[in-house]
Amino acid sequence: MQPAPDDLPRLRAEIDAIDGDLVRLLNRRAEAARRIGASKIAKGEAIFVPHREQDVFNKLSALNAGPLSEHSLRAIWREVMSASFALEQPLTICHFGQPGAFTHLAAKLKFGDSVGYVHVEDIATVFSEVEKGHADYGVVPIENSTDGSITDTIDAFLATHLRIVSELHLKIRHHLMSRSPREAIRRVYSRHTVFGQCRRWIAANLPGVELVEIVSTTKAAERAAHEPDAAAIASEDAAKTNALPIVASDIQDNPNNITRFVVIARPERAAQPSSNDKTSLMFGVQDRPGALYDCLLPFHQAGINLSRIESRPSRRRPWEYLFFIDLLGHVSEPAIKLALEALGRHASTVEVLGSYPRAERALND
Repeated sequence: MQPAPDDLPRLRAEIDAIDGDLVRLLNRRAEAARRIGASKIAKGEAIFVPHREQDVFNKLSALNAGPLSEHSLRAIWREVMSASFALEQPLTICHFGQPGAFTHLAAKLKFGDSVGYVHVEDIATVFSEVEKGHADYGVVPIENSTDGSITDTIDAFLATHLRIVSELHLKIRHHLMSRSPREAIRRVYSRHTVFGQCRRWIAANLPGVELVEIVSTTKAAERAAHEPDAAAIASEDAAKTNALPIVASDIQDNPNNITRFVVIARPERAAQPSSNDKTSLMFGVQDRPGALYDCLLPFHQAGINLSRIESRPSRRRPWEYLFFIDLLGHVSEPAIKLALEALGRHASTVEVLGSYPRAERALND
């Protein structure tokens, strides 16, 4: 039912009163967050607590009776929590790629607008900046639903003691942008992974056009903005930043194209159990028949779900491989502890990369 015109002043007055209550309650919450931050700092504890964040969102979901959608409520609270971080202690988040890149978008959706962001040109530097203490946390992509694992991230874990403390999913939408009409485009700039995710669309719609690989989608958009017969495949944010018209939208081959990102931090900031966790680890196998089978058998016997497995050269000895696996559960759970002990008896090396709350939906879903 539409309100009568005479009702509008009353409804607006009601909203004004509610806004006043919200401001008072938000500041009351902020003051409590500031006191919590002081206590954390005194104890040397981490400001960002992934399992607590998950608990807050679960409680909000249970309390929400509408009409606000859960997505909208989470977005509002993301900024409330971001402002709380800033009050507790300013946080610096390092991410791969410039503002407008997908990793920057993922980081902002995770940590909000009230923290500080530092962008670097490659994934290895994100690890380095966090390890040196120049940033509190890092955000890097680790796998894509179309292309699989991001090898630069997997390789970076071979040379670090950083841990995964959280994960997030982002729906990836690719757009073709150019100052020229599609028929005048002669070159397209983007990352090699993006070309892979748009392979069929490019073959059908831009046959014969030169594909030029570049370090990031934002750099691709910058270059396309200054070349009259060039285009870029990048995000909507990159198009806006460079004032580039989008000439074709959603050109990814898979409409459910999702990239998984992880938040990395020093080991003392490891996440505590949240009741819905994932654990990532890597291990090396001994050079003998049946070694991999023996390593994986304890997980099967314990009924532990392995959601991902991948091998990479160890770079220590020729033809030696390390295996990366994700399993459902937290490393503190008795069954997982026992399985890891059994794994240690068969593997040449075992390293837990982190246990952290499991992401079940894309942040931009």
